[in-house]
Amino acid sequence: MKYFSQFMLLLIAVAILLGLQYQYWMGKSGRANLETLQVELEQQKQRNDQKMDENKVLLADVNDLKNGLEAVEEHARLDLGLIKPGETFVQLSTAAVTHSSQPTAPINPEDMIESVPE
Repeated sequence: MKYFSQFMLLLIAVAILLGLQYQYWMGKSGRANLETLQVELEQQKQRNDQKMDENKVLLADVNDLKNGLEAVEEHARLDLGLIKPGETFVQLSTAAVTHSSQPTAPINPEDMIESVPE
């Protein structure tokens, strides 16, 4: 009987150890998900760095708008199309222009009619 209780105690200890190992390797927050979580962490760090850079640009823009009239004037000109009194507004087209090196002659409709031999 003495050995039986020790054997049962050993089985219980092994069962607890196996249960803990299962939780460690296969559980919700176990070792198997570690690589996935590390990849997600790196992606989130990259997004955070990108947002920090965007915030720095916006903060610099806010400081320019608070401290100087040049930034306000620049935004008015670019975003709203405003011009100062006495200025001339010139708009340039960025559309592609095609030119032919051959002068074009007017088309005579009679030249397009072919005579049919009889």
